[in-house]
Amino acid sequence: MALLTPLLSGFLAAFIGIIPPGLINMTAAKVNLKEGKKNALWFVAGAVLVIFFQVSLAVLFAQVIDNRPDVVTLLREVGFAIFSVLTIYFLFIAKEPKAKKSKIKKSSKKSRFFLGMLLSGLNFFPIPYYVVVSVTLASYHLFVFENNIIFTFVFGSVLGSFAALYSYIGFFGRIEKKTDYLMRNMNTIIGSITGLIALLTLFNILNYYFS
Repeated sequence: MALLTPLLSGFLAAFIGIIPPGLINMTAAKVNLKEGKKNALWFVAGAVLVIFFQVSLAVLFAQVIDNRPDVVTLLREVGFAIFSVLTIYFLFIAKEPKAKKSKIKKSSKKSRFFLGMLLSGLNFFPIPYYVVVSVTLASYHLFVFENNIIFTFVFGSVLGSFAALYSYIGFFGRIEKKTDYLMRNMNTIIGSITGLIALLTLFNILNYYFS
């Protein structure tokens, strides 16, 4: 039972982080559409392998940060500034994105595996994301920096990542119909999310200074 919480936490964190339309999940869906399910699963395997190391690194970094309350507070302040700037950018400055249809040539399973690793490796978002998630869970006593708990959390993150990517492969037909709508409103969606995160971060900062 003690391992169930980090397992579910890792799964949900990964699923929520990957499920919004992005380069990796949309590429997995397109590989499935153009080349079949086997090649798409090889692509997902490569992406998930890199995610495993990214989450592991993030949790280890979070363990160091968790012992330094001053660093945690500083990161919250930096995070608030970053998310505030992103909110302003996406809501008021960024131009409306246009959906582009890319052609994917028939390739081998091996090349798709390494393509998954490459695209996942170029995505640095998981590291700060899982740092924040693990530190936040630890602050609510839902996560402990112990080897078995860390491994379970990382394993849950891998399962959640695979489930999210597989959902794009399995249900791409339904997702594809909504892609144009999502692309037209992507800036508003992202800006709203970053704005909400900025407000929550500001609340935590004020609560820290005035508690």
